[in-house]
Amino acid sequence: MSHFKEVTLAHASRLINHGPTVLVTSAHGKARNVMAAAWSMPVEFTPPRIAIVIDKKTYTRELIAASGGFGVCIPCTTLAGLTHAVGSESGRTVDKFAHYGLNARTGPVLGMPLLEEGCAAWLECRLISEPHTEDAYDTCFAEVVAAAADERVFRQGRWHFSDDNTDLQTIHHLGGGNFVRPSGMFYAGDGATAQRPA
Repeated sequence: MSHFKEVTLAHASRLINHGPTVLVTSAHGKARNVMAAAWSMPVEFTPPRIAIVIDKKTYTRELIAASGGFGVCIPCTTLAGLTHAVGSESGRTVDKFAHYGLNARTGPVLGMPLLEEGCAAWLECRLISEPHTEDAYDTCFAEVVAAAADERVFRQGRWHFSDDNTDLQTIHHLGGGNFVRPSGMFYAGDGATAQRPA
């Protein structure tokens, strides 16, 4: 049973605003790929738009340019090893979905492959074409057209990380295969003793 629920586009930027390492999925025709990316961020709220760094020489970038879309999947701590692995090899010589036994669902708007098992959320994105920058920069801009998240850690438009859901928390790459997860979540509110609203 899937715990994923649709996330309204008004809240889509919150899925990546805390800087998690993400898995970028792409497909064109029968070709598909998945890679890790450490640099992604929201840049607009309405419509929701993101920026993500994907080396212009990668296979993923080729597939994105050909299809005009991609997925951003946010892995949990249980996928840290896989995240490091798919970020360390090229998809030009191996179908990483088949090699690692990844089951993807089809995106609801663009048909991009999206991962739910082992992930906390996903965003399906339409590439914003920037012809004057595409050959010069690794940064891609995209509009989020659909989003969903595991309601056990993201509901009512915000993350809910706690000591009892560490296996579902997002991961953040520190380099050299080292990751951290969010911890010590607290609510600042209006004072030192404020309680998080229900």
